[in-house]
Amino acid sequence: MVTSVTSAQDPAGASSATIENVISVKGLTKVFKDFWGRSKAKAVNNVNFEVRRGEVFGLLGPNGSGKSTTIKMLLGLLYPTKGHIEVFGHSPRHVATKSRIGYLPEESYLYKYLDSAETLDFFGNLFNLNKLERKKRIEQLIDMVGLKNATSRQVGEFSKGMQRRIGLAQALINDPDLVILDEPTSGLDPIGCREIKDLIKALAKRGKTVILSSHLLSDVEDVCDRVVIYYGGRVQAMGTLKELLMTPDVTRITTPVLPRETMERVLEMVRHDVDEAKISIDNPTQNLESYFLGVVEKARQEEATTSGAVSGNRVAAYLAADAEQEQSPDKILDRLTKSDSGQEALNPSQQPVAVPDVDEAKLDQLAQPDTPAEPKVEIAPNQEAKMEEANEKLSSLLDPSAPDQGDDK
Repeated sequence: MVTSVTSAQDPAGASSATIENVISVKGLTKVFKDFWGRSKAKAVNNVNFEVRRGEVFGLLGPNGSGKSTTIKMLLGLLYPTKGHIEVFGHSPRHVATKSRIGYLPEESYLYKYLDSAETLDFFGNLFNLNKLERKKRIEQLIDMVGLKNATSRQVGEFSKGMQRRIGLAQALINDPDLVILDEPTSGLDPIGCREIKDLIKALAKRGKTVILSSHLLSDVEDVCDRVVIYYGGRVQAMGTLKELLMTPDVTRITTPVLPRETMERVLEMVRHDVDEAKISIDNPTQNLESYFLGVVEKARQEEATTSGAVSGNRVAAYLAADAEQEQSPDKILDRLTKSDSGQEALNPSQQPVAVPDVDEAKLDQLAQPDTPAEPKVEIAPNQEAKMEEANEKLSSLLDPSAPDQGDDK
């Protein structure tokens, strides 16, 4: 396996000499052609970027700028016209590589007659997860995305926001190393948006790589380490958010509320070196999302109820940081050799076996091969004569040697 390595600053801010590049894109170009082979649109034009392990990488740009086309080429769903792509050191069409990717498309394509658990079970089967592991992950994911109250409902009855929630769960059923999310918060309420952002941060802390494509710039600003901005199929800007958003010629000083005399002395000192027209004084405000979440949390504490999606409040256990430790051979062996009380379990050959009392008549009946029971038909007494007469007529009609009852000669 070929591993791309670069010397840079990792997402957490620590200097690292070697950071693995999960995705490497060089000279990527995609030209769509018409039936006659003539160029119709150049969706992606000579794009270069790299995505590092454990990084949240944002793809930004207006509609038609080439974001979705880039994602489809990273997934191997489209072939590039020109250029080179590596995902985990392999071609995007490498089958083993695809099993390490989780994808949430812009539109959730779900079987509308399946419920939440059946939907996740279907996708879990695609990754050859055994039945016990599927069941465990399904329960954790449904709880995580806040659909525990709607497990019996078919996904065709879900609102768009609820479909996005179950779509996110299916993207994580295989515990992927690379998660690609295309408009993950589309249709979600502010609570759901905050939970998705918290989940993205948790995945990055565990070392997973997340690619986020979204038109909601506030979401990108909250979670992304680096972004690339497309326009016209080209990369117009790329870098960390701090590098792109910092205004170098302005300084902000934030302090607690100062007494009037102190404030006047500070302003006097500042006016000495700065034009007063350039000085702005105001009180900081929280954003609307923080205020909204505070109001909802207060209502939840007052035990207000809802029939819609609820807060999952936690990441699925198998996606948490200690999930790998819990699945280690030592942990599994320890659980198998310990009883629930913490004492060592007996060897299976040493454990007493309780044999319940069995009714021998029922046991004989169970030992007989299954045969369908003959239906019993009860006939009223006044109907027996009519049925015998009908049977005699039917027998005479079927017997060619019988005399014709209708011939008078």
